[in-house]
Amino acid sequence: MNIEKARFNMIEQQIRPWDVLDLDVLELLVVVKREAFVPLAYRALAFADSEIPLPHGESMMTPKLEARIMQELAVKKHENVLEIGAGSGYMAALLAHKARHVTTVEIEPELKALAEKNLADYGVSNVTVELGDGVQGWGDASYDVVVVSGSVPSVPEALLANLKVGGRLLAVVGTAPAMTAQIITRTSDVAFSTVGLFETLLKPLRNAPVPSQFKF
Repeated sequence: MNIEKARFNMIEQQIRPWDVLDLDVLELLVVVKREAFVPLAYRALAFADSEIPLPHGESMMTPKLEARIMQELAVKKHENVLEIGAGSGYMAALLAHKARHVTTVEIEPELKALAEKNLADYGVSNVTVELGDGVQGWGDASYDVVVVSGSVPSVPEALLANLKVGGRLLAVVGTAPAMTAQIITRTSDVAFSTVGLFETLLKPLRNAPVPSQFKF
């Protein structure tokens, strides 16, 4: 396989048609090599328009969704990022290229080890991979950006509490077949604004709280 040709085709045939036109993001996809974060058994599918299987029933997002998330967040060099769900470490590597520091939280010890190895092998030094269940927030620290790398029925308030004022959270919200990527900005200590971005489907984040269905 001609890897650079396959990468070019991924960008031109999958990512640009999905309204990812930011040149910084497109260049990032050339700089941070996706194939370095794909399990060896699936390396031939590194540039395919599909989720790539990871251990414990998890998977990497599609390339176009990863790219669209990066475009919507527009991470800056001074910003600290929290990611919920490390997976193979690829999303953290993309974020780290733009941010000051990334903390990524992974519930599965095997995936934590995989992400750490991939990031270290790739020379990424500004990512900390933590073991834990981050869906209900992560400690008392505040972050400029929070990325939820799995869908949630609704955004847990504890994750919103991890946002600085002016910070933004991106998550895919809803249940199949109706999910919407949303960006939520903390506008004050007590207020948030939500913008729906696009419809998509994403595997649910483990242990994501389900909102009560009771109506009074």
